Amino acid sequence: MTDSTTRTRPNILVTGTPCVGKTAMASLIAERLQMYHVNVGEVIQQHKCHLEYDETLQTYVLDEDKLLDILEVKFDGASDEDNDCDNDNDDDGDCSLDEDDIHVRNKNQHQHPKGGIKGNLVADYHACELFPERWFDLILVLRADTHVLYDRLVQRGYGDTKRTQNMDCEIMNVVLDEAKESYAKEIVVELKSNSVVDMDQNVDRVVSWYRQWIVDHANNNAGGAGGANVNTNVVSTSS
Repeated sequence: MTDSTTRTRPNILVTGTPCVGKTAMASLIAERLQMYHVNVGEVIQQHKCHLEYDETLQTYVLDEDKLLDILEVKFDGASDEDNDCDNDNDDDGDCSLDEDDIHVRNKNQHQHPKGGIKGNLVADYHACELFPERWFDLILVLRADTHVLYDRLVQRGYGDTKRTQNMDCEIMNVVLDEAKESYAKEIVVELKSNSVVDMDQNVDRVVSWYRQWIVDHANNNAGGAGGANVNTNVVSTSS
């Protein structure tokens, strides 16, 4: 089991309402910082982490226990034997997260957690409250103006019901509030994501934050008790 005092590289979660640009930003962060990108939505599809289909909400009901068992292998560094997974989790009976689920952006990336490096994962998903707090060192909540988000939802082909639900979610700050309730407020950062320019600027801020995290947690790399608390002002929009 790892946390910010034992990881040698930080873990980042990019979250927000559907269509705010989470996957695109996580991919850019992974590429710039040679991190491993975990697209949680793809993991859910590939490992069939569904219980049933909700006709009213027009979406599948997530099997949170199965998903967390799968992700735990990477985030906590647990072996397959350490996870209480049923043999029917996958067709081959293996509940572990395959290498295909981790989007490698660069051949020279830091060694995967399996090989000794702890951390260095960037995940994206439209919810955040289901993940253990210890998994992440920075929570990025992307926000989009309502007219921008509406156009993106239409382009994505969302029906009226789902489009209205997601618009209400953004207007009511649902994901941001869940992030602040689920994680230490000092690691939750709200970022505007209306344009490519916004995304590029946000990634630059994350790069600065990542480098500062490495400095602040130098004792982790040296086998010490852990570094100082990181200053998220480096990544906030006010910086």
